[in-house]
Amino acid sequence: MTNHSETTAQVTLRSPAELADALPYLLGYRPEDSMVLVALHDSGGKGRFGGRARLGIPAHEEDWEEAARQLARGLVTSSERRGAKPEQLVAYVCQEPAPKERGRDVKRRLARLAHLLRIQCGDLDVPVIEALCISDGRYWSYCCPAEDCCPEDGTPMGLPGTSVLAAAATYAGIQVRGTLKELRARLQPWEAAAAREQEAALDAGGVALVPRILDEAGRAEVAEETIVLAERVIQRLAAATPVAGALPADLRDDGLIGHDEAARLILGLQDRNTRDRVAAWMEGDEAAPALRLWRALARRCVGPYAEHAAPPLTLAGWVAWSTGDELEAREALAMALGADPDYLFARLLHQACNEGLDVESIRRCLRVGRPGGAPGAEPSADASGTTEPMGPAVGMAGPAPVGEPDPAARIRRRRRLRSALAAAGDGPRAARVPGQRRRPASPGQAAGRAPRASTRHPAGTRLPTKGTEETTT
Repeated sequence: MTNHSETTAQVTLRSPAELADALPYLLGYRPEDSMVLVALHDSGGKGRFGGRARLGIPAHEEDWEEAARQLARGLVTSSERRGAKPEQLVAYVCQEPAPKERGRDVKRRLARLAHLLRIQCGDLDVPVIEALCISDGRYWSYCCPAEDCCPEDGTPMGLPGTSVLAAAATYAGIQVRGTLKELRARLQPWEAAAAREQEAALDAGGVALVPRILDEAGRAEVAEETIVLAERVIQRLAAATPVAGALPADLRDDGLIGHDEAARLILGLQDRNTRDRVAAWMEGDEAAPALRLWRALARRCVGPYAEHAAPPLTLAGWVAWSTGDELEAREALAMALGADPDYLFARLLHQACNEGLDVESIRRCLRVGRPGGAPGAEPSADASGTTEPMGPAVGMAGPAPVGEPDPAARIRRRRRLRSALAAAGDGPRAARVPGQRRRPASPGQAAGRAPRASTRHPAGTRLPTKGTEETTT
């Protein structure tokens, strides 16, 4: 089996040991508590890697069969949609030992899960040619021809970065980014003492902003103030001295944003029009500091404000996808749906990213009709033949925007954006019945406190309230 691209030489993997070592490079991270399927395609008598799919291992064994079915069908269906059904699959189950467990105990415990994966793939006429368990720095094969083929205690994994594939990946600039747990930590809300100060700032911000948002003229003013403040913070982040490491960088960014500033931005981004405008900060020099801002705001959605993380998480996922980081994009968008399962922008982006929609088609929709267009700017034609002025980028590239483009242009832009996203799936689902309570957004709600409900303004703004059922208009 080979893994190759147009810009790198072929790398041939000949043994289970090399397949085990290849997994982090195939995914871009080190999986934990995961079951993974990797597609293989026949190319001139040699196998090459195709799509990959991962699911967390369910805690309850009775859920394993359904999870295995979803994983197998998801990967095979996705590959068929792209025009190439896999000829074979490689299956992995990865989990670290529990207290008082050893790696070989994990291997025995997950044997049934590996068997279910093989059955589900076989039902789809795609055989699993190798099934590996990775635990405690060792691997075991479930496909050995004899029971005594593999050592009972497994075979030690090679030192990270010493395999042929590791060398090729390093040469190609491919990096393994730790674990998903470490990636999610950059987007999860604070749990330290500062979280109480941020929650108080969000409470105060809601008291100050909600009455203005409920007024049509006040809502437009809040939108402009949110855009201007976001631009100012992005410029501040861009000018900060770089630091090495994800955690130090996040701590540096947190220190550059005040509690009141974060509260005003989080509340202002609940308005869909405002969110759509800042979503255009997706490329060029403004993308990286914008992504840092959306991450920082997601970390500030503390306690009962966990649901308010949906817009910044969605924006973080969108900018990550737009700049080529599909791993962070998928995780951020999945976390946005965890915060608000009905958040349509996150749902469509998540589906589009997973199904391989061309990200440029969405970027094109967001570029057209961006506010802040300069007089005399060249018009940009869309697929329908209509033209709209195409101004300079919003944000650090120029002065703060004065207002949205004319309503007709805005409607056309939104329709194109929704059409591009819906092309990856079945479009928006039925709206929730008014008055129906949404399931809890996160298990991290403050202990002993009822979650704060929220209502939506007709313009799409989420407004914090207390003691009410959540409704949608």
